[in-house]
Amino acid sequence: MGVINMYNTSSLCVVKHNTSIHLLEHRAPICSFEERRKGITFMNSSMPVNQAIEVQERLTGDSFIRPHLRNLSPYQPILPFEVLSSRLGKSPEDIVKLDANENPYGPPPEVFQALGSMKFPYIYPDPESRRLRAALAEDSGIESDYILAGCGADELIDLIMRCVLDPGDKMVDCPPTFTMYEFDAAVNGALVLKVPRNSDFSLNLELIADVVKKEKPKCIFLTSPNNPDGSIINDEILLKILELPILVVLDEAYIEFSGIESRMGWVKKFENLIVLRTFSKRAGLAGLRVGYGAFPLSIIEYLWRAKQPYNVSVAAEVAACAALQNPAYLEKVKEALVQERDRLYKLMKEVPFLNPFPSHSNFILCEVTSGVDAKKLKEDLAKMGVMIRHYSKKELKGYVRVSVGMPEHTDVLMACLNSLSFD
Repeated sequence: MGVINMYNTSSLCVVKHNTSIHLLEHRAPICSFEERRKGITFMNSSMPVNQAIEVQERLTGDSFIRPHLRNLSPYQPILPFEVLSSRLGKSPEDIVKLDANENPYGPPPEVFQALGSMKFPYIYPDPESRRLRAALAEDSGIESDYILAGCGADELIDLIMRCVLDPGDKMVDCPPTFTMYEFDAAVNGALVLKVPRNSDFSLNLELIADVVKKEKPKCIFLTSPNNPDGSIINDEILLKILELPILVVLDEAYIEFSGIESRMGWVKKFENLIVLRTFSKRAGLAGLRVGYGAFPLSIIEYLWRAKQPYNVSVAAEVAACAALQNPAYLEKVKEALVQERDRLYKLMKEVPFLNPFPSHSNFILCEVTSGVDAKKLKEDLAKMGVMIRHYSKKELKGYVRVSVGMPEHTDVLMACLNSLSFD
């Protein structure tokens, strides 16, 4: 890292000092500098046209790309209504979308009113999201100094990695879990140490401690409730992990559905804890991308320096603040989804080829049994306009995840499941 000040490059001498490179003007038209027997020479000469063409022909765009990104597999997102409608030949209203853990009830009515009366959409947003952070402080009970907002929690995950991980550094992932952690680590050139979960999807605490001791990773990403199975991390387990010499990033995207308290306030006691939250599930704002996190003061100052200045849009901040003005609506929707989750779980237990797992979130993971192919199940339901999540990774091969929708969505899903015949 460093700064290069450019002057007249026809007569420059390169002098390297610490992390900065200074280009000094030199009287002679040719100047060379040797460091560790490596020469750098600038010359007043022109390249023949045919040679320049040959160089251009050899040059390809991907040669500019960082080497570790050339073989990176792209993240596989869930398709939106518009794309699904076109591919399935069905109107959005005829599609039951249970594949992305979205909140089918949407945001409170105050959000639509606030968005319709925005005064300054042509002005850049507040780079510190002051209004939103003040509202979040009141909502969470933790001072705004500890809170940073982002363009979805996904942006904050990447920001944390950019601030913490140098290329080649190690981080711990506990699959099956949210695959964005592994993806962002790959983008940032980090090495992912996978510590698989136990058969009941609980954390393998002994193996985590052993990996931390031997490999000395910088951070570990945990989700509670965990996506895709809905299991939670209790206080005892979390406290034991916090005793380890590692930064713990706790993703609480689905905490509202779990019945347990957020650990946002814990960041005031633990210097190695970050807690992430989102408006996507709780407030039905997935399309506007609003996330936030609680950070120790000793960490957050560096994220403020590194984050993009206008990362939360005017519309996103207006919508999030409006949603927090109606906590009764948010609570009502949460209770409706929790109640429907329990109903959906009981109904799916009656399906002969499904083995659902108890969940503390707004989705249910199911093992597909009785010789039924999980991918074919997903495809058959899609043909009928019902979208569920299928996994291709080995740790979840033979599983599907079903988001909790409205009661009428459950009814359509069950009717489709019961109509299927697998011989």
